[in-house]
Amino acid sequence: MFSILAAPEGLSLLTSILAIGIAVVFHEVSHGYVANWLGDPTAKYAGRLSLNPIKHIDLWGTIIIPGILLITQAGVLFGWAKPVPVNYYNLKYGKYGPLLVALAGPAANFLILIICGALFRISSPNTALPYLFLIIGLTNTFLMLFNLLPIPPLDGSKILFIFLEKRPDIIAMLERYGMFVVFGVIIFFPGFLTNAVFLPAITLTSIMMGVSVSELINLL
Repeated sequence: MFSILAAPEGLSLLTSILAIGIAVVFHEVSHGYVANWLGDPTAKYAGRLSLNPIKHIDLWGTIIIPGILLITQAGVLFGWAKPVPVNYYNLKYGKYGPLLVALAGPAANFLILIICGALFRISSPNTALPYLFLIIGLTNTFLMLFNLLPIPPLDGSKILFIFLEKRPDIIAMLERYGMFVVFGVIIFFPGFLTNAVFLPAITLTSIMMGVSVSELINLL
């Protein structure tokens, strides 16, 4: 649902937009496919099991807010796609159904990271392909780790809710105010995001690409 990318100096705008598009679309479609597999065809009937990015555009999250950040050169590109609709009452496996649907998005991002890592290793260094696969892989890693934070509406909240199944009052409160918490973390606790998302993402990506962290940063 969310993509946040700290844009380092020299990052190609076109490459970053392509990378974010791939990360977000595959993330959302994976939610829908797993929900359909578990017995809920809501996303299928809504036409959301499509890799067509137009199907997933959210006016504010995909166009207006990212556009403002780009125009103002804020240094951070933040946005979200239109969430894939899921009727959790149709899902199999009880309380674990929503968990499987939620984890499908980060799992898709991790799979793309693995693919990009393999392609990065075999790409000619005399072309732009290593840079392209690096940015796509890094963006997917950012999105994966960010979504695993246990804050609604991020995917990681579904893991938290399993431990809070006997406290529906707390779950309801978190779902009501979760979006404010997300924005609060982004605005007021950038250091937390650096330590919990950005640095681990860079480290994991460097491992998958077969380069050191310093080499990865230099490639950016």
